[in-house]
Amino acid sequence: MKYLLWLLKAAIFFTLFAFALNNQQEVSVHFFFGTRWQAPLVLVVLTAFALGLVAGVLGMVPRWWKHRKAAAQRQMQDQQAASTAPESAAPATSSDTITSSIHGI
Repeated sequence: MKYLLWLLKAAIFFTLFAFALNNQQEVSVHFFFGTRWQAPLVLVVLTAFALGLVAGVLGMVPRWWKHRKAAAQRQMQDQQAASTAPESAAPATSSDTITSSIHGI
């Protein structure tokens, strides 16, 4: 499995390398107010990809914060419930754990 992953990474690298070699033509990107940027096509494509990646991550940050906050609150509730639970309560059996972890199956 280790060699298969290494082979996959090598294939991706060589594919991207071949893409870069085949797209070395100079292109112009025109912005507002008459400004323009001249760069190799591969650099323009990779920059657009990176900007899209950054925009996607920034779009997800508020949701990640919301989920982290909810998880922290849930963990505090679980800790409080565990500290206030009577010690004589029976621990959960393995069958209780298995049925509660199956989601609709």
